[in-house]
Amino acid sequence: MADNTLAHRAQNATTTETMQLPPSAPPVNHGKTQAAWVTCWLIVIGGTVAGLGVAFAWVWMFWAGLGICVLGLVIGGVMKSMGFGQGGAATIAREKTHGGH
Repeated sequence: MADNTLAHRAQNATTTETMQLPPSAPPVNHGKTQAAWVTCWLIVIGGTVAGLGVAFAWVWMFWAGLGICVLGLVIGGVMKSMGFGQGGAATIAREKTHGGH
């Protein structure tokens, strides 16, 4: 019969899975890029406008808020493709001048 005590398990650890590490370290900016900030704030503003439209029962204001949210997503995607997103050329250059944070 195998020794299944806590002391035995602590001294003879078994490996049941292997760790798959990424090939390189992830970026250090944690998503704090210009594209992320612009996208986030436009969606927050659009959500606020849409919420006020619901509160005041103004249908046009609700749709305007949703339009601002969609515009924020489009602008964020364009900025990311221009290099202002995670791993982009503009973000990497900014990290070099500001110490990576």
